Amino acid sequence: MTQTASAPTRAPNDTQPALSRLGLFAILFTATLSSLDAFIVNVALPTIGDDLRAGPAALELVVAGYATAYGSLMVLGGRLGDAFGRRRLMLLGLIGFGIASLLCGLAPSGGLLVAARILQGAMAALMLPQAMATIQAATAGHQRARAMGLFGAIVGLAMAFGQVLGGLMVGADIAGSGWRSVFLINVPSVAIAAILLARTVPETRSPKAAPLDPLGAVLLGAAMVLLLVPLTEGRAAGWPAWSWICLGAFPVAALAFLAVQRRKERNGGVPLLPPSLLALPGMRRGMPVMMLSMAGFGGFLFAAAVALQLGLDYGPVAAGFALVPYALAFFAGSAFGPRLAPRLGVRVVTIGIAVQFAGLAALAGTLAVAWTESAAFAMAPALIVVGIGQGLHLPVLFRVVLSDVPPERAGVASGVMGTSQQIALATGLALLGALFLQLVPEVGVGEAFAWTVAVQAVTVLVNLGLSLRIRA
Repeated sequence: MTQTASAPTRAPNDTQPALSRLGLFAILFTATLSSLDAFIVNVALPTIGDDLRAGPAALELVVAGYATAYGSLMVLGGRLGDAFGRRRLMLLGLIGFGIASLLCGLAPSGGLLVAARILQGAMAALMLPQAMATIQAATAGHQRARAMGLFGAIVGLAMAFGQVLGGLMVGADIAGSGWRSVFLINVPSVAIAAILLARTVPETRSPKAAPLDPLGAVLLGAAMVLLLVPLTEGRAAGWPAWSWICLGAFPVAALAFLAVQRRKERNGGVPLLPPSLLALPGMRRGMPVMMLSMAGFGGFLFAAAVALQLGLDYGPVAAGFALVPYALAFFAGSAFGPRLAPRLGVRVVTIGIAVQFAGLAALAGTLAVAWTESAAFAMAPALIVVGIGQGLHLPVLFRVVLSDVPPERAGVASGVMGTSQQIALATGLALLGALFLQLVPEVGVGEAFAWTVAVQAVTVLVNLGLSLRIRA
């Protein structure tokens, strides 16, 4: 990423323009904003609660509102980009994201902050699928492989660094803004990204644009709300009856959505999410591995943030800094993984997951014996191994999932991948978070964190086996 401009390379077909290096930089910068905001707020939640007098349920909604809107609308966002132009939708989503970020930063109450976060998530759902789809449609061969590797690295790095950056910004208290700076920083960033996108990114769209599928959009949105809201909000509310009712209704809504999509495709129509897309080898074999990896990612980051602040009385800055070794190692691994792929192929995914497992096993052991005020230093070596393993396989995995997708379906495929990531993150946060919080009163914070990491290591071992099914 040291070079910022070059002559465009040949496009994958005669109807789609090619993407320059500066255009790729603009896309990656835009994608970073939406991914960063999914995690940057986590360590700021206690400060937000004190300032706005918001209870635990409202604070959970600050996270859940963004994640639910983001996950529910991403497939629709991808379809809109395919039909009306991906750069146009990316710019529209980006500007809306900036406005929503400003509203978040100025929110005078918890309720208005939640509403602004929902809007922010909806705008992010317009942005991110267009980023992946433009890369898929406007690059080919080695350029596409490199671009998708960089995209996976940047998105994963934004998630890993989100809590670090959030802690630093809350602690810095820029101009007395406190937690508000984690949202207000998006406003100038959006202005820069919008100028870059408008000047450097070519417009692409599907040459076979079809009418939208409103019934499919409603059914998918309903299914995602029924799943994501109880997963992200139910834990804070003590798992009330409504959360279990929603989770029970989710399979019904999901099956209804799939039935409608199959019938529409069988009858020659173009559904919101074509079932034939999910049958592509990259999607079929790569998606389960990606989802299990992202689930562990979300659960680990949540448990780490809470454990460090609750168990060791770390402030937001200290809690953020404790994860710096992990984030830096992730960056190193994500830069190295795509370079290994031409020689080792998709086996890089298996190697990365194996390294991650070794790091998690070492981390669980470290936490069991070294949970003291200096735990951040004791954890650093294991966190480095975990970060390298995650960074090695995640960018390559993103490329594998989209490898068989034709350019005309790039938007919807990108939306499917993004929605799957949000489902996985929310599920991992809910399950590993619930395990961690359940164990804290019984065994203490340090041991609870160790057991949570150990359970994550078991899921990584399962993922290791699943990765063997992936073919080049």
